[in-house]
Amino acid sequence: MRYYPSFSLASDSVPLASRCRSLHRLGSVTRRVAIRCRLFWDERRSMNSTDGPNQHQSADEDLSVVEKVEINPSKETKPILSLSPIGSPARNLPTEGGLDTERKTIPLMNVCNYAKGKWVADNRRPLYSGLGCKQWLSPMWACRMQNRTIALVGDSLGRQQFQSLMCMITGGRKNPRVKDVGKEYGFTKARDAVRPSGWAYRFPETNTTVLYHWSASLCELEPLNVSDPATNYAMHLDRPANFLRKYLHRFDVLVLNTGHHWNREKFRANRWEMFVHGKKNTNGKLAAIGDAKNLTIHSVIKWLDSRLPHLPHLKAFLRASSPRHFVNGEWNSGGSCDNTVPLSVGSEVSQDGSGDLVAEAAVRGTEVKLLDITALSLLRDEGHISRYGIKASRGRHDCLHWCLPGVPDTWNEILYSQI
Repeated sequence: MRYYPSFSLASDSVPLASRCRSLHRLGSVTRRVAIRCRLFWDERRSMNSTDGPNQHQSADEDLSVVEKVEINPSKETKPILSLSPIGSPARNLPTEGGLDTERKTIPLMNVCNYAKGKWVADNRRPLYSGLGCKQWLSPMWACRMQNRTIALVGDSLGRQQFQSLMCMITGGRKNPRVKDVGKEYGFTKARDAVRPSGWAYRFPETNTTVLYHWSASLCELEPLNVSDPATNYAMHLDRPANFLRKYLHRFDVLVLNTGHHWNREKFRANRWEMFVHGKKNTNGKLAAIGDAKNLTIHSVIKWLDSRLPHLPHLKAFLRASSPRHFVNGEWNSGGSCDNTVPLSVGSEVSQDGSGDLVAEAAVRGTEVKLLDITALSLLRDEGHISRYGIKASRGRHDCLHWCLPGVPDTWNEILYSQI
C-alpha cells in the first residue's frame, strides 16, 4: 500500500483529481521506515466538514524535561479551515481570539488532510542508509526545489528533521559536489559550544540550498552584558529571532518549530530572562512557561504572516510538536521507552483538529501553514533512540529524539506534498 492524497485544496483551475494524481506520481515510491519495523503513513480519504470540531546548547540538551503532548480525540477543537462542499458559498476563516488578525474569505474545497490517516507495515528497504543505498529520492525534491532554499529553524527536533531531509536527498551517501555554504548565513561554532549555530549545504546541479539554524525558542536572545561570558540573556518573547529577520527574504520554504526547551530547567541552564516590549517581564501571567511560549509562538507567526505579502515566493510552515514517550519516569529519573512492538497503541488517527492546539491556533487565519505531525508521531513510541544512542548513558533513555531512518522522514514527505 502506498501513501497518496485523496483530495487537494484547489484554488486554481486544475481539477482536484488531476492535482492529486500528480502528487501520487511524484511520491509513488515514498516509504516510511521505522527502526525495528518498517512502516509508513497511509492517508485516509477524508474531508473535514463545517460541523467538525537557546541559542546556547548544553551537552545533555537533547534529554531535557519537556512538556508532554496529550492527544484527546474527544476534546472539541476548531478546524483550521471551515470547509464547504464544492460549489457552495465561501465561508469566513475563523480567527483566534485576542489576536489582531484579518478575517479572510476564500472559496474552500476538498482538502488533503495529511494529519489524518494510518500506519501500514512495509517490508521494503529504507529510504537511505550509510551503506550506499540507491538515491531514488533526489529527483523528487529536485523537480520542485531547483534554484530554491529550504530553511528549518528550531530546536533539536528541527535539527533531526534537517538531518532526515539531507539523508533523503543524498540517499545517505556523501557527495563531494555538495558545498558547505554555512558562512553565507553566519554559521559558526563558539569556543565552548557543542555544535555550530547551524548548517547550510548547496547542491550545485539544481542550485538547491538546505539549511538548519538552531533557535530553540524562536525569539530574539540578547546578552545583558556583552563583556561577561557568563551573562544572562534577555529573551524577548514578542520578537522573532534575529536570524529570521536577517535572512527571511532568502528562503523559499521555511519550517519553524519550538516547544521542548520551554521548561524551568532549560531556562536556568540557558540563563534566559523573559522580556516583553523591551523590558523585563513583570506580568505574573507570563511568568508561567506555557503562557510565555504561547505568546512567543503567536508573536512569531503574526510577524511572519505580515511579511509574506512582501515575499510571494516564500511558503512558510509551523511544524506541530513532536511527542515524547517516557514511561515510569523522566529522562533523569528512570524513564524509558523499551517497547519494540510497532503501533501497540493503535495505527490510525481519526480525530479532527490537531494534536498541538497551540500551533493550530497560532496559524489559524494566517497564510502560514501547519505541518501537523503530532498525532501520527504519537503512535510511534517504538521509534525513539531509547538506550541505543551512540553516547547513551547507563540507565538513561532518549524517548524524545527519533531513530533515522524513521519517523522524521514521514514529516518531510508530508512537507514535500504540502509544498
